[in-house]
Amino acid sequence: MFDFLRLNNKAVETADWVLCNSNLELEPEACNLVPKVLPIGPLSATNRFRNLSGNFWSEDLTCLQWLNQQSPGSVIYVAFGSSTVFEEIQFQELALGLELTKKPFLWVVREDINKGKHQFYPQGFKERVSNQGKIVSWAPQVAVLGHSSIACFISHCGWNSTIEGVSNGVPFLCWPYFSDQFLNESYIYDIWKVGLKLERDERGTIRKEEIRTKVEQLVGDENFKTKAVELRQMVTKSVGEGGNSDLTFKNLLTG
Repeated sequence: MFDFLRLNNKAVETADWVLCNSNLELEPEACNLVPKVLPIGPLSATNRFRNLSGNFWSEDLTCLQWLNQQSPGSVIYVAFGSSTVFEEIQFQELALGLELTKKPFLWVVREDINKGKHQFYPQGFKERVSNQGKIVSWAPQVAVLGHSSIACFISHCGWNSTIEGVSNGVPFLCWPYFSDQFLNESYIYDIWKVGLKLERDERGTIRKEEIRTKVEQLVGDENFKTKAVELRQMVTKSVGEGGNSDLTFKNLLTG
């Protein structure tokens, strides 16, 4: 990863411009720090580029049908991108934490999300939550986050997931794994104030009680949803006619 970033940064030095899936309102300091970066996003908030999804796995569209059966603003969406890997104990704590919330949940569990060949669900877990949650191997995330039944997003805070959640006005429960995800968590929690952090115990594990408590705090405080909707409106305006991202993109095409 270090070598990749080093080579990538070297290549960027030779570029005239670097297009960025962000916008000036979301990251004014970062945009001003690197003048050759042209923020033209969030791409997920515009129809300019049609379907942008690039998938490692086949999407399970049955989750959209399941979401249609849930109450508005009731579902916890849980997804950790394409690279996060869990130890057995952490995987089980997450499962039990979702069960403890007593709220409907949609959980994306990749085939390779655990170390080893097996998914270590707690004994009897799937049977107990059969009417509470839905587990899929991959989901059409943009469509899911835009669904009216979604209450919050438990996320690894990868930039694509972050920008897609922001574009749909969804509050976050942050679970960063590596790299820029910790910086993105800081944006979500400290700057935009549209989410909460999960705290680890002395062994570095996020416990089931912590998950339940933070979910209750997040969905029980309307301020998070209000701020998330305000952020969505801001980025939608930016990619709309005459907005900063819209003008930046048009200037690139005509310049």
